[in-house]
Amino acid sequence: MVFVGLWTVLILRAAYLQFLPHERLTNLQNRQFQTIVNLEARRGPILDRQGRDLALSTTTYSLYADPKILEGKRNVARKLAKELDDTYEVILNKIKDPSRRFVWIQRWMPQEKMQKIKAMKIRGLSFVEEWRRVYPNDSLLAHTLGFMGNEGQGLEGVELAYNKDLLGDHKKIIVRRDARGRPLMAEGLLFTENPDGDEIKLTIDSELQYALENELSSAVKEFEAGSAYGIILDAKTSAIRAIATAPAFDLNKAQRVAPEIRRNRTITDSYEPGSTMKTFLIATALREKLIQPNTKFFCENGAMKVGDRIIREAEAREKFGWMTVTEILAVSSNIGSTKIAFEVGPEKLRQGLEDFGFGHKSGVDLPGEVRGTVLPLPWRQHLLANISFGHGVTASPLQIANAYAAIASGGTLHQPYIVESIRRHETGEVIETKPKVIRQVLTKEDAEKMRMILTAVTGKGGSGINARVNGFLVGGKTGTAQKVNPTGRGYIKGGYISSFGGFIPAHDPQFVIYVAIDEPKKGYYGAQLAAPMFSRIASYAVRREGIAPLILSEETSPQRGPAAAIAKLKNASLVKKTTLRTS
Repeated sequence: MVFVGLWTVLILRAAYLQFLPHERLTNLQNRQFQTIVNLEARRGPILDRQGRDLALSTTTYSLYADPKILEGKRNVARKLAKELDDTYEVILNKIKDPSRRFVWIQRWMPQEKMQKIKAMKIRGLSFVEEWRRVYPNDSLLAHTLGFMGNEGQGLEGVELAYNKDLLGDHKKIIVRRDARGRPLMAEGLLFTENPDGDEIKLTIDSELQYALENELSSAVKEFEAGSAYGIILDAKTSAIRAIATAPAFDLNKAQRVAPEIRRNRTITDSYEPGSTMKTFLIATALREKLIQPNTKFFCENGAMKVGDRIIREAEAREKFGWMTVTEILAVSSNIGSTKIAFEVGPEKLRQGLEDFGFGHKSGVDLPGEVRGTVLPLPWRQHLLANISFGHGVTASPLQIANAYAAIASGGTLHQPYIVESIRRHETGEVIETKPKVIRQVLTKEDAEKMRMILTAVTGKGGSGINARVNGFLVGGKTGTAQKVNPTGRGYIKGGYISSFGGFIPAHDPQFVIYVAIDEPKKGYYGAQLAAPMFSRIASYAVRREGIAPLILSEETSPQRGPAAAIAKLKNASLVKKTTLRTS
């Protein structure tokens, strides 16, 4: 009876273990018969606005081993070392421990190499199909696209900012084993069926991007510069059509490149812009009804005392007398700008600069953007004078370009953006980015006046004459600024940033272009270095876009010079004379 009872208990216990779930035993079973491997889904592609590939994921194969069942480990290590990049010692160290059931030997190898190793028919070696990021254009858009880390995560640029969308569904792959612990697979290869990441289409035009990068690279070589930056914006929306820093680097080898070279300086660096900022001083004075394009100021014949300091023009030979606002900007008079700034005052000028986006992040959908600096009030007169011609305030290339876009677009400041749309992989839904208005900075009438004033800069006698494009009206401004010494007070001796910011065609802007050359050793004036580069880029942009030239005669062209631009003003009663306010 006792014997029957014991058997009954054993049978019931066996039935319980066989048919009813038990968490502890289930876990033991899973550990015995399964190995869990983390793999990434296929990362979504990045395209330009025409659908051309900028970043894509290609099929690769990753080799792993089960050291417990791997026989002749030293011989295996020798064979693998002949085919792989690792040495015999490194491979042997990975596979020598028999207590390990799964170890990666090498990730992301091409099919040809996989086939060679597979042909060895070594028991205990297997492959899994994975994806690897490839940048087919090598260095194109390198600083902005970003790149991947070893674990498949985006590290910089678009790859980082949109990592979640591009990544897809991260899943765990279960490698099943038989009762003796051997992996179960079809012909030694595991496949994954993870959902792909989403497709991202950028606002970038690859051909414009190439043209911009080529010009920046040539400028660095020609002028022996430390670097160069450039941005092309859609004048109506501030969509980024091209954005670049030179020198560039190969995205497929990004992790071998120093972080200093990889930095996207167009958004992460700020500097004193120089005379390109005079544009926004005059725009602020115009909106405050303090001046008109033909308002006159006396420019003190080349030297003006402000406090205990002397303000001078860029060149000793420049001794200007009475000039209109249009002429002051055209010849880039520091004294004229100072007098306009004294008319505006520090409070209104500071507010005007902030309204144009300076001192604040633009909100661009890229990581690492800087704010730049607009110093808090109060401003002494000498600081106000410096700020009037672009010193004492800092901005990034993107901020400067976007501020010019506000004038080009009829006075509306937009938020710049680089992603045009996202297509969801699973549903096919396309989410488009809509242009976003930040604020109205100028009235349409004042913006039109500013565009007209800026065309005089590229006219006869203007500092930006080298930025002209045959058949088209061009508006813009040159800039030549000393570089602040980052390790101490004052400026770097012989260190300049030469720049030009503007738009084309001036009567109906389509493109806003800003270019800058950082620390050139051969020359330094923006009029000589940056303006011609702007001209070549702008010429390519409008002709590639198919914009018809505006044929102008010598008599009707506003770019005959500042005087011709002023003559287009119909209300002559707007002309007035003013003197420096010292109160």
